[in-house]
This record gives sequence, structure tokens and C-alpha cells, in this order.
Amino acid sequence: MKAAFELVDFGHDCSIRVYHRQLRRIPFEWHHHPEYELTLTLNSQGKRYIGDSVTSYGADDLVLVPPNLPHTWASNRSIDDAQPQVAIVVWFDGAWVRRLADVCPEYNGLCDLLRRAACGLAFEEGAGARMRDHLDRLLSAKPRERLHAALDVLELLSTLPATPLASPGAFDARTGAANGHESDQINRVLALIETQFSRPLRLSTLAKASGLSERSLTRHFTHHLGESVGRYINRVRIGHACRMLTDTQAPVSVIAMRSGFPNAANFNRQFKAVKSMTPVEYRLQFTNTSQDDESMSPRLTERSASLQRRESNRIDRKQRKARK
Repeated sequence: MKAAFELVDFGHDCSIRVYHRQLRRIPFEWHHHPEYELTLTLNSQGKRYIGDSVTSYGADDLVLVPPNLPHTWASNRSIDDAQPQVAIVVWFDGAWVRRLADVCPEYNGLCDLLRRAACGLAFEEGAGARMRDHLDRLLSAKPRERLHAALDVLELLSTLPATPLASPGAFDARTGAANGHESDQINRVLALIETQFSRPLRLSTLAKASGLSERSLTRHFTHHLGESVGRYINRVRIGHACRMLTDTQAPVSVIAMRSGFPNAANFNRQFKAVKSMTPVEYRLQFTNTSQDDESMSPRLTERSASLQRRESNRIDRKQRKARK
């Protein structure tokens, strides 16, 4: 399933966009956009899809999604059936945040937050409740009040623990790269892995590309990425496989080969160890998600027109099919 492109319109006088969505259930809308997205989900429980990460979510779910990483939530169950499900969404541009930190060192922590969010972040329990304390200001009719509230929330989140979500190979854009000569060496290794992951990769080859000894590369890589070279390569391969499982109808054996697993049985074992499901089961997570959308009562802004058109086209196709 190809992710739809969502065009996020900030307006001519706003640095961020806040969207208050209320609906009876949250539909599966697999999409991506070049902005960062902070989403707080209230009175909802279901499945959260961030890149190749598929996990259950519940009350006060709070996630930061990086640019161009496909994502969606899907829920048919409310925690309180008498109330609508709610999504509070804040979109912002990463370059804008970095420029802000350049002139206002008080916001340096936001750059660290963006680096941490390169694969998406799910914040730990309690973070959503703390964001709720800012909702009156986030949903203010005054753009300046919304901006101040969003910056306060992001600054708060930069200090809170969170869990990375997607594999590094689950999407094309790489964000939040660190600076410095040592990081340049690591980035050369990452670039080599990104282009050669379908082939056997030896530590000696990667060390040569970085200009480091194997021992130094191992140490620096773990310092920058928080995991070993081998584990990172495996996650890149699994991430690429996940993208092929959702975007193509290629057989699992072909996907395994193109993702760097010449042995299909080993691919199935490795995939299940990482995703807690088989490749076939993972693909079904995306093919069994169609559901009729419900009318919604948006506050502050309307749903992005690019996704509205896509949903309208989907409904038209269903109606034409029903008439045949």
C-alpha cells in the first residue's frame, strides 16, 4: 500500500499548524508529509502504524513523527463510548526549529529532540497527561498563543524519556544527523549500509569506508547509534522488507532476497524476532484495515485537502463498484 502525500498548509501568518480532530472512530489513512508531527490521541484505543512499527495504543497516546515517515492510527473503539475520539495534532518544520535554536539558545534542547525522533518517538506514560495541561492554549483562537504553547510542549518533551519506533530502513529520508568529523565518518558508514544492505556487509568493509579501525568503528557506532553495527544492519534490512510488504505484492521469498536475506527461513525467523509476527501476518496488518470514514467535527482547521480528495476518490470507487 503506497502512502498518500498530505499537503499541510500552515497559512501565511503561522509558524505551526494545530489541528483538533473529533470523530467516532479513527480511520486508517496511511500517509506522509515533510513536516514533523506531534499527535496526542485521547479517548481512543487501537493500532498505531509508524513506519514499520505496528503497536497497540491506548489513553493519552503521544507520538512525534519525523518528516516523510508514513504513519496512521486506526481505531474502532473508544475508551468512553459516550464521547468522541480526539486527536490533537501539531505540525511544524524542522528547519524552522533549528533556526529558532540558532538565535535562541534556550531552545537548543529542541534540536536534540529532533535527532532523537529520527525514527519516530512514543513518549512514556504521563507525557500525554502533561501535554493536556497545555490544551487550552494550544487550541486558542490566537496564533501567537498556540505558538507559545507548542514551544512549551516541545521543550517539555525534550526532557522526557521516549521509545524509538520505526527501523532506520523503513523510510527514505534521514533526519537529525549529528555534526562533527567523527559523525561524518559514521555518516559514511550509514550511507554505505543504506545502499548496500542487500549484499553481505563485512565490518572490515565498513571500517575502510569510515577510515577507522574495526575496533574504533564499533565503539563510535555504538556511541552515536546506541546499538551495534550488526543489529543496525539487521534493522535496516527488516525495515526495507516492511516497506516492500506494504508497498508491493512481491512474494515474501523475493522480498527476503532483496532485503539481504538469501535464506527465506532465516528471514522469517529474523523478522518474527523483531516484529513479533511473520512477514505474511505483517502484510495483513495493512491489507485488512479498510473501513468507512465517519464525518468529523474539526476545530481550528480543516483536514488537509490532499487527503480529503484521496478519501473522496476512494468512496467514489466503492460506489461505482456497488452499482455494477
